[in-house]
Amino acid sequence: MSSSSIQPSSSNNPLKAITRFVGAENLSLIIALVLLVALIASQTPFFFAPRNLMNIGMNLSVVGLLGVGMTIVIVSGALDISVGSIAGVASVVSAMLVTYAGTVLGGVAVGVLAGAILGVVNAAIITYLRVNAVVATLATLSAYRGLAFLIAPEGRPIGVLDQNFAWLGSGRILEGGGFPGIPVSLILLIIIAAIGHFVMSSTVFGRAVYSMGGNPAAARLAGINLNRMKFYIFTISGALAGLAGVLVTARTSSGQPASGTQGLELEAITAVFLGGAILAGGKGTIVGTMLAVVLLATLSNGMNLLGIPTFYQLVAKGFLLVVAVAIGQWRMARAEKTQARAAAATGS
Repeated sequence: MSSSSIQPSSSNNPLKAITRFVGAENLSLIIALVLLVALIASQTPFFFAPRNLMNIGMNLSVVGLLGVGMTIVIVSGALDISVGSIAGVASVVSAMLVTYAGTVLGGVAVGVLAGAILGVVNAAIITYLRVNAVVATLATLSAYRGLAFLIAPEGRPIGVLDQNFAWLGSGRILEGGGFPGIPVSLILLIIIAAIGHFVMSSTVFGRAVYSMGGNPAAARLAGINLNRMKFYIFTISGALAGLAGVLVTARTSSGQPASGTQGLELEAITAVFLGGAILAGGKGTIVGTMLAVVLLATLSNGMNLLGIPTFYQLVAKGFLLVVAVAIGQWRMARAEKTQARAAAATGS
């Protein structure tokens, strides 16, 4: 009997399967999350309460949706700073439709559509006017924020009293018997993240996104229409930002034109870089971003439970963004050195 017939297949090894799915580069995120959970749990007995854990899941859904779209944008080599303001516009228009027209599905659809349209505007500015993505979306960050206040009557939040719509943001399923229930918004995020992971890892579109981020010139020579891809990418990012805005409306029962001033884009960008993406593009995964979103949400929840003031939380998130970008730059520099050594060894 051959030795290969009695050795366990590596594909049947659960640990290797998990490592392959998560990515070896993201194991450090899991370790950091475990250590953070242990630290918080040692300081407060309320952390592992089922309701608190489900609240974490509900709270991370908005940033998680933004993170899925932002991952695609950053992997392509661009950046979308306007997603928080897009969420603000979507929040207002969805609230208006639900309140004045009485249609929940219409409110959701219009919110997502508004986000997609604003994403198309971003792409048009970047491709046709040849404005750098950072500068373009920095400009639309301000413009869309103003648009949200212009649309809202007298610039004020719009109350939404529809219980069916509120269920989307704060409803739970499987609730009962002492179990607080799984947030609907968390289930929605899991579905969107799973679709995003499949698209980025197993489709032609996903491979094209990685190609244009890793080497735009080579991607163009390979027949990839970079301008068309930018429209697809920013439309997806805008639509997911619109959906995030709809969730904000459903959860707070009001259209919030100020959604774009709450640092949502900063949290999404931080999560993507913490998840392994680099500023130059070509690297990053949806799985890594979701792990980072959970880490950030756990950190915020822990600091709230411990009574740490909000401004300290802002400092911590800003510090994490700097660390994440620095780690990404270090990884890129190390990879370039490795490639240079390999090329030198081949040449010699």
